[in-house]
Amino acid sequence: GDESIMSPKAHGTSETPVQSNLRWNCDKETADRICNYNRHYAEYRGYFVETSFPQYLKTAGEEGKEITFYDSNTGKPLFVAPKGRSVEEFYKESQVHGWPSFRDSEVVWENVRCLPNGEAVSVDGTHLGHNLPDATGNRYCINLVSAAGNPE
Repeated sequence: GDESIMSPKAHGTSETPVQSNLRWNCDKETADRICNYNRHYAEYRGYFVETSFPQYLKTAGEEGKEITFYDSNTGKPLFVAPKGRSVEEFYKESQVHGWPSFRDSEVVWENVRCLPNGEAVSVDGTHLGHNLPDATGNRYCINLVSAAGNPE
């Protein structure tokens, strides 16, 4: 990805503010700050476990379904998980790192870019999180508030 993706726009680094009805009871004010007026900071470690996301994930796992995560500004799909692992493995890895953690196969590359400094962003300028590779490969630690949108 190119740094120009994150150039100033009508609403911070995006053309629009976050959606008013974010999934999993994510806080709109926190989401707007993280998504649109931030390049380096994150929701606090473990924020996602205090939302309704863990129960949603448990239900999806029981039903054998993948979850699509949408841009909190635009509603475009960003990640589809879990792929190549169980819901339990996805959740455990996310808990260990403190943020939902995605692998290359779970990224919707049509809508996501990774900048040279490791910042993960949407093609529309939403700050998502960072790539923090580990021994098994790229690991995208993503703010739940950035990927809690509803489909466009």
